[in-house]
Amino acid sequence: MQYRGERLSIRAAVFLGFGLILGLWLFAWMQLSLRIGEAQAHAQGVNTRYMRAQETLANIRARVLLASVAFRDALLDPNPANMGTYRQQLEQTYTALDELIREYEPVSNSPVEREQFARLRTEVDGYRRSMLDVLASDRSHWLAEARTLLSNRVTPRRDIIINVSEGVQAVNRAGYVEQQSQIAGVYQTVQRDLWQLLGLALAIGVAVAILAVVYAGRLEQRLRDQMARDVELARDLQDLSAKLVTVQEQERRHIARELHDEIGQALTAVKVELAYAQRSIESVSGTTAVLAAARTITDSAIHQVRDLSYLLHPAALDEFGLVSALDAHVKTFAKRHEILAELSHDGMGARLPPETEAAAYRIVQEALNNVAKHARATECRVHLSRTPDMLHITIEDNGAGFDPTAARSVDRRGLGLVGIRERASHLKGSVVIDSAPGEGTRLVVELPVRRATDTGERLHTHDSAALAG
Repeated sequence: MQYRGERLSIRAAVFLGFGLILGLWLFAWMQLSLRIGEAQAHAQGVNTRYMRAQETLANIRARVLLASVAFRDALLDPNPANMGTYRQQLEQTYTALDELIREYEPVSNSPVEREQFARLRTEVDGYRRSMLDVLASDRSHWLAEARTLLSNRVTPRRDIIINVSEGVQAVNRAGYVEQQSQIAGVYQTVQRDLWQLLGLALAIGVAVAILAVVYAGRLEQRLRDQMARDVELARDLQDLSAKLVTVQEQERRHIARELHDEIGQALTAVKVELAYAQRSIESVSGTTAVLAAARTITDSAIHQVRDLSYLLHPAALDEFGLVSALDAHVKTFAKRHEILAELSHDGMGARLPPETEAAAYRIVQEALNNVAKHARATECRVHLSRTPDMLHITIEDNGAGFDPTAARSVDRRGLGLVGIRERASHLKGSVVIDSAPGEGTRLVVELPVRRATDTGERLHTHDSAALAG
């Protein structure tokens, strides 16, 4: 759990660092977008106002020219009936002029522009009054004085209006150029601020990245140290487990010998003495029922001691080797549990190191114990195969099978498999379990053969019948 926590800490540190860097770049991009958006909106507003102002001034000049043409036609037309039409044209023209003047929007709204446009409005009003004054006078002399009226009263004011409107256009153009210069300055400022902001973001990002890497490196080093301690602890536990297994095996061997040599011999002597006493009593015609019962109890005790001694540590394993000991055990297993069991072997002529033989025997013993208790099998096969450097053990059954991952839980089968793995791990071996519910089980164990026996090769020529004696 501690490893997992440290891994999460490293991941969190890296994610935090890159998250801060990403946040800084996003902030810089947002600032850039806002500044550029503001500059573009300002430039768009200036362009729009300039185009509208130019269009309005052009329309004003056009309306002034139209009014001049209508006024000239009115002066030169001798038919009084058409005067209403000319008046209507002039009224429409000046109405349009008033509307254009009201809609005019200054480009730069500078004092010069306001002054010029106010003058333009004044000149337009004077131009209209001069026309209306002429049209209100006696028209009898219009035709004769038309040229004079146009040249003295209309044309000068018309030219003034056109000149003033062109002046306003010039002011607008100058304001537009000035606004464009200001916008260019804004873009330069935005670009300078952008580079500063990006440089700051880059510097902070590099600093955050360095801090994240340093912090992650410290966590990784701590994790390595912890893993090294855990590996050392696991190695110590494995060594301790191996020593416990060795001590347990030695203790079993010692207890088995004591049971066989001391208690077994003592019970055998008691049995002999009871037999002698029984014969002596029978010779004088006495009852021997009590002695017969005692002999039966003694026989049972002798068999139990031998069985216990065999279970603790079979003497055949030391005397005759692994194959003979397993052959006897498999036959006893088959008889006791009524399971068809057989042992086969290949290349097992030479004796193995004692610790390898003991581990292999216990592994097969535990595997068969699991078969009897959990597999509900009717057949079981044990196969031994030796190569120059490896002992291969295969135990197969046709039982119910199981899920190997679920068997790691603390149950009887799981504890048995743990013991098998511990013994194999002690010898640097491996364990492979192939099983599934309803498909039987196949257990493959490989144990390295560390050294050859120093007592030479001993062939296993004894069978289980010899062991029974």
